[in-house]
Amino acid sequence: MTVDTNNYYGKISISNEAIAIVAGFSAQECYGVVDLVSKNIKDNIKDFIKKQPYSKGVKVSIVDNRIVIDLYCIFKYGVSISAVAESLKKSVKYSVENFTGMIVENINVHVLGVQV
Repeated sequence: MTVDTNNYYGKISISNEAIAIVAGFSAQECYGVVDLVSKNIKDNIKDFIKKQPYSKGVKVSIVDNRIVIDLYCIFKYGVSISAVAESLKKSVKYSVENFTGMIVENINVHVLGVQV
Protein backbone atom coordinates (compact mmCIF):
# COMPACT_ATOMS: atom_id res chain seq x y z
CA MET A 1 0.00 0.00 0.00
CA THR A 2 1.14 3.56 -0.54
CA VAL A 3 0.47 7.05 0.72
CA ASP A 4 -0.59 9.33 -2.13
CA THR A 5 -0.54 13.12 -2.22
CA ASN A 6 -0.96 15.69 -4.94
CA ASN A 7 0.71 19.07 -5.21
CA TYR A 8 1.66 21.46 -7.98
CA TYR A 9 4.57 19.16 -8.97
CA GLY A 10 2.22 16.23 -9.57
CA LYS A 11 1.26 13.02 -7.79
CA ILE A 12 3.61 11.62 -5.15
CA SER A 13 3.36 8.02 -3.90
CA ILE A 14 5.35 6.81 -0.90
CA SER A 15 5.37 3.10 -0.07
CA ASN A 16 4.75 1.76 3.42
CA GLU A 17 8.19 0.14 3.30
CA ALA A 18 9.89 3.52 2.80
CA ILE A 19 7.94 4.97 5.72
CA ALA A 20 8.85 1.95 7.87
CA ILE A 21 12.56 2.40 7.12
CA VAL A 22 12.45 6.09 8.11
CA ALA A 23 10.51 5.29 11.29
CA GLY A 24 12.82 2.39 12.20
CA PHE A 25 15.97 4.42 11.63
CA SER A 26 14.63 7.24 13.77
CA ALA A 27 13.51 4.83 16.50
CA GLN A 28 16.86 3.07 16.75
CA GLU A 29 18.61 6.38 17.32
CA CYS A 30 16.51 7.21 20.40
CA TYR A 31 18.15 6.87 23.80
CA GLY A 32 16.91 3.83 25.69
CA VAL A 33 15.88 1.78 22.66
CA VAL A 34 18.05 -1.32 22.34
CA ASP A 35 16.40 -2.88 19.29
CA LEU A 36 13.24 -3.19 17.26
CA VAL A 37 11.87 -6.71 17.04
CA SER A 38 9.13 -8.43 15.10
CA LYS A 39 5.92 -9.29 16.88
CA ASN A 40 5.73 -12.95 15.89
CA ILE A 41 7.66 -15.76 14.15
CA LYS A 42 5.96 -15.19 10.79
CA ASP A 43 7.13 -11.56 10.77
CA ASN A 44 10.63 -12.66 11.89
CA ILE A 45 10.97 -14.92 8.84
CA LYS A 46 9.63 -12.19 6.54
CA ASP A 47 12.09 -9.62 7.98
CA PHE A 48 15.00 -12.08 7.69
CA ILE A 49 14.27 -12.63 3.99
CA LYS A 50 13.90 -8.88 3.28
CA LYS A 51 17.22 -8.09 5.00
CA GLN A 52 16.04 -4.59 5.84
CA PRO A 53 17.32 -3.95 9.38
CA TYR A 54 15.55 -0.63 9.83
CA SER A 55 12.03 -1.76 8.94
CA LYS A 56 12.16 -4.68 11.38
CA GLY A 57 9.62 -4.23 14.17
CA VAL A 58 7.75 -1.43 12.41
CA LYS A 59 4.21 -1.82 11.09
CA VAL A 60 2.79 1.01 8.97
CA SER A 61 -0.86 1.29 8.04
CA ILE A 62 -2.83 4.00 6.28
CA VAL A 63 -6.23 5.11 7.61
CA ASP A 64 -8.06 7.85 5.67
CA ASN A 65 -4.78 9.04 4.12
CA ARG A 66 -3.20 9.40 7.57
CA ILE A 67 -0.31 7.29 8.82
CA VAL A 68 -0.55 4.95 11.82
CA ILE A 69 2.71 3.37 13.04
CA ASP A 70 3.21 0.46 15.45
CA LEU A 71 6.70 0.05 16.94
CA TYR A 72 7.73 -3.18 18.67
CA CYS A 73 10.74 -2.39 20.88
CA ILE A 74 13.16 -3.69 23.46
CA PHE A 75 14.22 -1.01 25.94
CA LYS A 76 17.40 -0.65 27.96
CA TYR A 77 17.17 -1.71 31.60
CA GLY A 78 16.96 1.18 34.07
CA VAL A 79 15.38 3.80 31.83
CA SER A 80 11.96 5.28 32.43
CA ILE A 81 9.71 3.40 30.03
CA SER A 82 7.16 6.20 29.79
CA ALA A 83 9.83 8.86 29.15
CA VAL A 84 11.56 6.79 26.46
CA ALA A 85 8.21 5.93 24.83
CA GLU A 86 7.19 9.61 24.67
CA SER A 87 10.59 10.61 23.28
CA LEU A 88 10.35 7.79 20.75
CA LYS A 89 6.89 8.92 19.63
CA LYS A 90 8.00 12.53 19.17
CA SER A 91 11.16 11.60 17.28
CA VAL A 92 9.45 9.15 14.92
CA LYS A 93 6.50 11.49 14.33
CA TYR A 94 8.81 14.36 13.42
CA SER A 95 10.96 12.23 11.11
CA VAL A 96 8.06 10.64 9.24
CA GLU A 97 6.08 13.87 8.88
CA ASN A 98 9.20 15.68 7.65
CA PHE A 99 9.94 12.86 5.18
CA THR A 100 6.44 12.38 3.79
CA GLY A 101 4.76 15.74 4.28
CA MET A 102 1.75 13.78 5.55
CA ILE A 103 0.11 13.73 8.98
CA VAL A 104 0.99 10.92 11.39
CA GLU A 105 -2.27 10.12 13.12
CA ASN A 106 -0.97 7.79 15.83
CA ILE A 107 2.19 6.02 16.97
CA ASN A 108 1.78 2.96 19.19
CA VAL A 109 4.84 1.80 21.15
CA HIS A 110 4.79 -1.85 22.22
CA VAL A 111 7.53 -2.71 24.73
CA LEU A 112 8.24 -6.42 24.28
CA GLY A 113 11.16 -6.65 26.67
CA VAL A 114 13.95 -5.08 28.65
CA GLN A 115 17.63 -5.84 28.09
CA VAL A 116 20.35 -5.46 30.71
